[in-house]
Amino acid sequence: MNLHPTAIIEDGAQLGADCVVQAHAVVTRFARLGDGVVVHPGAVIGGDPQDLKFDPATISHVRIGAGTVLRENVTVNRSATAGGETVVGAQCFLMAGAHVAHNCAVGDHVVLANNVLLAGHVSVGAYTFVGGGAAFHQFTRVGESAMVGGLARITLDIPPFVMAAERDEIVGLNLVGLKRRGFSGEVVAELKECFREVFFDGGNVRHRAQEMLARGVRSAEVRSFLEFFAGGRRGIARARRVWSAENEVGSAAL
Repeated sequence: MNLHPTAIIEDGAQLGADCVVQAHAVVTRFARLGDGVVVHPGAVIGGDPQDLKFDPATISHVRIGAGTVLRENVTVNRSATAGGETVVGAQCFLMAGAHVAHNCAVGDHVVLANNVLLAGHVSVGAYTFVGGGAAFHQFTRVGESAMVGGLARITLDIPPFVMAAERDEIVGLNLVGLKRRGFSGEVVAELKECFREVFFDGGNVRHRAQEMLARGVRSAEVRSFLEFFAGGRRGIARARRVWSAENEVGSAAL
């Protein structure tokens, strides 16, 4: 373990093996850090929620997964509910100035670029990449392996495996992300078919997804895509047609 002499590690904080906490970082007593977590200068992990109704006597926590890197001035607030956790998964990379508010759940292998802002109760699926300055309304969900463009404003749910940009605009499948995860050609082809049918064949997207599930799907990835539409407290972002000869379902530079 490597703790800088100017870092503040409060009594009660739990740090796994080989953690690094650099100059002037703060790890509060409510933080739980896995093995190999790196906290860069000025970061604050486990601070109180930014909620006017929050009682500081509430006992709640932040949990950071193994191997995650928290760059300069990252803030991760503890849960606003007694016994609750704000969670950042393993092998994540939160770039300078990123903010994870109370009760968020960030999956494994997620990248949040500089100054990304997650409001309370936001969930971000594993292997998702979020561009710099993107902001997320409370209670929004982002599915796994999504890509969200820089400076995007997200107030609706973003399904798995898609790209989103601007104000709640889905602009195609995240084909680069799918390729990097090693998805087979058959799975990608089925995702393309589902994407077109859900978003472009008319009707309510939640109902379309339920109908496709009822007909049966071939892959677990497609089932995950379709099941996402049944959950959440907010609406589902809509796709805009930007046709591309490469992927047939729409794409745009993010």
